[in-house]
Amino acid sequence: MRMLDSKDDEADAEVTWEDQQRINTFSKYNTRLSDLEDALEQKKQEKEALDDLSTELELADEDEPVIYKVGDAFVHIPLAEAQQRLEKDQEALENEISELRERIEECETTMKELKVILYGKFGKAINLDE
Repeated sequence: MRMLDSKDDEADAEVTWEDQQRINTFSKYNTRLSDLEDALEQKKQEKEALDDLSTELELADEDEPVIYKVGDAFVHIPLAEAQQRLEKDQEALENEISELRERIEECETTMKELKVILYGKFGKAINLDE
């Protein structure tokens, strides 16, 4: 015969429809967070490449045209124009990075709120950590 205690009550907690919706929402946010973190890492690598390019353009000869990537094509443009385009590209990338960081923060905040609710009801019977 087994003795009932409070730990068994947590394991036997009934999962309501609302609880299941919270668990599903947490799962969606967890997946979204992972995707956003991957995208952020990619954007950081792009930013690093643009920073390296900026350094290389500072050393370039002003009389020689520069090969610059525009979309999927490479074009020959003057150094000054390449530097202007690079600045615009860096600014756009910075904006994208800050937007991704904001979205990651929103996901983390929502996930923390859901964790509090779900761990409050289910305790150790649910694992919401990766």
